[in-house]
Amino acid sequence: MAGKKKEKEFVGSGDESFRKISARDFLSGRIFTREVVVKQLPFFLFLIVLAFIYISNHFKVEKLLKEAAVLNKEIQELRIEAITTSSDLMYISKQSVILQKVNDAGVSLEELTEPPRRIIVRKEK
Repeated sequence: MAGKKKEKEFVGSGDESFRKISARDFLSGRIFTREVVVKQLPFFLFLIVLAFIYISNHFKVEKLLKEAAVLNKEIQELRIEAITTSSDLMYISKQSVILQKVNDAGVSLEELTEPPRRIIVRKEK
């Protein structure tokens, strides 16, 4: 039995690519030349692209939310202005207010005391 090769307990257990990683490896850049890291490089690049897409999407959503808040505020101000203008118009169009403004302007108009009459014009054939 001593002549048989010992089977590895784990895959890659004798591999030097799993040796301890030191701070010197990070600083010198040797970590990026290891086979394990090189094999995983496409996955890391994919994760980086996803992170950029996520960040970009987040900024776009924030920009849209800010624009929506500005537009909602503008809508509220325009609604208030429309209500104010409508109430002013209703007040100005009252008969007593119109009569007062005509008298203040010095125009010699008189208020009708009898209702208006309808004039019917018949077409001749």
